[in-house]
Amino acid sequence: MEKDNQVQGIGFFEKYLTVWVLLCMATGILIGKYLPSIPSFLGLFEYAQVSIPIAILIWLMIFPMMLKVDFKSIHNVGKNPKGLFVTWVTNWLIKPFSMFGIASLFFFVIFKALIPTDLAKDYLAGAILLGAAPCTAMVFVWSHLTKGDPAYTVVQVATNDLIILVAFTPIVGLLLGVSGISIPWDTLLMSVVLFVVIPLSAGIITRTQLIKRKSAEYFNNVFLPKWNSITVTSLLLTLIIIFSFQGNVILENPLHIILIAVPLTIQTFLIFFIAYLVSKVLKLPHNIAAPAGMIGASNFFELAVAVAIALFGAQSPVALATIVGVLTEVPVMLILVKIANKTKHWFPS
Repeated sequence: MEKDNQVQGIGFFEKYLTVWVLLCMATGILIGKYLPSIPSFLGLFEYAQVSIPIAILIWLMIFPMMLKVDFKSIHNVGKNPKGLFVTWVTNWLIKPFSMFGIASLFFFVIFKALIPTDLAKDYLAGAILLGAAPCTAMVFVWSHLTKGDPAYTVVQVATNDLIILVAFTPIVGLLLGVSGISIPWDTLLMSVVLFVVIPLSAGIITRTQLIKRKSAEYFNNVFLPKWNSITVTSLLLTLIIIFSFQGNVILENPLHIILIAVPLTIQTFLIFFIAYLVSKVLKLPHNIAAPAGMIGASNFFELAVAVAIALFGAQSPVALATIVGVLTEVPVMLILVKIANKTKHWFPS
C-alpha cells in the first residue's frame, strides 16, 4: 500500500509539473527583483561561466537516470544506429538553419514594425547561438519523463557533444556572417565533464557495486525508487536559481521577450516533430524516438548564454535572446513530454 501511495504521489506531482514550473519561474523572478542579494551571493560560485549551484542541481537531475544505464547495453546501441542518424541529421543539418529561417521571418518581416532593424539583427544572433547548440544536460530529464532508453540517450548526447566540438563554431560563423567566432572552450568542456562524464561514471560504479554487494532486486526495487522525486525537485530548484539571475532583465523587457519567444517556440515544436515523426517512419521504438526528438528540440542554453556574453557582452540584446530561450524551453518541453507520452502507441513495442 505504501508503495502504491508513493507511485500515485509521484504521478500527481509530475502530472501538474507545468504548474510547479511556472510557480518556480515566478518565484525566481521575484527573488531577483526584491532579494537581489541571493542571486548575487550564488553568482560568486561560478567557474568558466558555469554556475556551480546550478551544475550540482543538474547533476542531481541526471544521476538518477545514469543509475539505470547498464554499461553492457551501451554496446547494443550499434545494432540500431538509426536513432543516432536521426539525432545527428536533425540537430546539425536542419536545426541551425531552420532556426535562422524562422527567426529571420519573424524578426525582419512579421515583427518588422515592432523591432528596429539593428535590434532584430541582435535577436537573430541570439537565436542562431541557441539553434547551433543542441541539449546536453536537460535532455536527460526529458528522456526520464518519457521513459527513454537510458543507455541510448547517453550515446545520443555523448555523440552530440563530440559534434559540438567541431561543428558549433563554423555553423555559428556561417550564419552570423562573420569570421573569427570563438567559443569559451572551458565552458564547453567543463559542461561535458560535469553533465555527462561524471554522472555516467558515478551511476555505473554505484549500479555495479550495489548489485554486486546486494542484488539486482534490491537495486531495482529499493534503491532506485528513492531517487524518483529527486530529478523533478532538482529541476524546480534549478529554475528558481536561473530566473533569480535574470529577474530584472525579464521584467524590464516584457514585450520583446514575448516577441523573441514566438519563433523560438515554433522552432522547438518543429524540430521535435521532425525527429519524432522520422523516427516513427523508421519504426524506431518509443524509448529511442522520444529522446531523439527531445535532444534537438531543447538547447544547450549554458553554452549559448556563455558565448553570447563572451562575444557581445552580458547586457547585449544577443544575451537577452539566449535568456529567453531558457524562459521558453521548460514549459514547451513539458508540453512535448506530454505529447510524446500520449503518442507512445504510434511506435512498436
